[in-house]
Amino acid sequence: MTTAASEPTGSEPEVRTAAGELRGTVEEGVAVFRGIPFAEPPVGLLRFAAPQPVRGWDGVRMAVSYGPPPPQAGHFGMDALARDSAGDDWLTVNVWSPEPHPGAGLPVMVWIPGGAYSIGMSRLPEYDGARLARDGGVVVVTLNYRVGMEGFAHIDGAPANRGLLDQVAALEWVRDNIRAFGGDPDQVTVFGQSAGGGSVAALLAMPRAAGLFRRAIAQSVPGTFFSPALAADIAAACAAELGLRPTVADLSTVAPDQLPTAGDAITAKSVSFAERWGPVAHRSIPFSPVVDGDVLPVTPWQALADGAGRDVDLLVGHTRDEQRLLTALDGLLGQVTEEQAAAALQVFAPGPDGAQRYRDGFPAAGPDELYELVNSDWLFRMPSLHLAGAQITGGGRAHVYELTWPAPGMGGVLGACHGLDVPLVFGNLGSGQPAALIGESPSPAAEELSSCIRTAWTAFAAHGDPGWDPYDAEQRLTRLFDTRSAVTAYPEETSRLIWHDHFFPALPIIGG
Repeated sequence: MTTAASEPTGSEPEVRTAAGELRGTVEEGVAVFRGIPFAEPPVGLLRFAAPQPVRGWDGVRMAVSYGPPPPQAGHFGMDALARDSAGDDWLTVNVWSPEPHPGAGLPVMVWIPGGAYSIGMSRLPEYDGARLARDGGVVVVTLNYRVGMEGFAHIDGAPANRGLLDQVAALEWVRDNIRAFGGDPDQVTVFGQSAGGGSVAALLAMPRAAGLFRRAIAQSVPGTFFSPALAADIAAACAAELGLRPTVADLSTVAPDQLPTAGDAITAKSVSFAERWGPVAHRSIPFSPVVDGDVLPVTPWQALADGAGRDVDLLVGHTRDEQRLLTALDGLLGQVTEEQAAAALQVFAPGPDGAQRYRDGFPAAGPDELYELVNSDWLFRMPSLHLAGAQITGGGRAHVYELTWPAPGMGGVLGACHGLDVPLVFGNLGSGQPAALIGESPSPAAEELSSCIRTAWTAFAAHGDPGWDPYDAEQRLTRLFDTRSAVTAYPEETSRLIWHDHFFPALPIIGG
């Protein structure tokens, strides 16, 4: 347990953790500690193992630089960014605190980055926690966890869901140390978006994570959770790209920074596996949490319906136009053919009559809109909504939101797209990737909306109430975030009815 902490002195605040003393900096009125190890580097004999407790150190450890990220897939230049950060101490946390002393008792918000379980690192400028911590009066923690094959491939001889186990280890570090930084270990909120939101959902279902957080914010939860058979088949295909078997012995012979190339190769040709892997092959999703029966006993939807989250407050939602950015990245924006729309409906719509129900429910929709709707609903919108429904079924409480504000960047064509919520939550509107969505000079409307969302998120972290009534099966109250925000019945009613009877199972292997 933590023992003591000193008041910030000048620009070098110091705290004492269980492993040793740390010295950080003060930035924008907030004490910042970066690159704090929460587990031993998962390399060498610890490669593909569950995270192991970090060893202590003597003297004062400087905590002013982010730790190196885990190996990354080749999306958005993340692989190069990872290679530029030397070192194998991948499992680190970063802390922003407006009051870094043990008596402050501030709510704690622990951010889990997204990135399709293939990329993701805490050092991105959009995840800087200074503004959220300072304006919200909370301690913000961000973390790294293993992604891709290191973290999620189903490998013989290794525990499943190593990336999720890393997140649990980080939350255990928060439990044991956050008081020294001014946080209250009994007031922890986990929050994350996309794969980070899926991780939050998984943590709600994991016995190992029970009691480590009191509240959860799940943004744009992906519905992709794999069965062991599907995960093992994908891992075998990845290993085969290297001429190896999907075993710890074989894969340990490949340098960590080279391993993502196998996942990238499968991603590039995943549609050729569609007859075996089904929808995830069409969406090029080689990695997701595995419902292995141990680390993750059942899907989050089943776990919450059974009452696993009854004692955890849940805030969950999505953006209106989740698919729009992804369509743009595929070069299909405004270019979807009737054949492509029909194929998407056939693959992703629920049940034998799902495609026709979309056409009947949206009679004026052309190919572009139908393609966007069914992809948005399958991957993000309906999994997020159903998580709220499962929480209520299990006797818990959930608040639901939808971001409907259209992104002004790129000529305004992206709508309320996937990922737009992240800069609004952190208040980092003009830095890094968000600048493409919001513009180099954020408008007053963007700043006001960001303030509104940050207020809701930090109020939820502090009190469990984001400022509107909980969701229920009758009224279905939903907060719409826009230039004029409102609380109304869940607006995507046609999609809700199409998916009403769908159960999000662990995705099976479907052929061969």
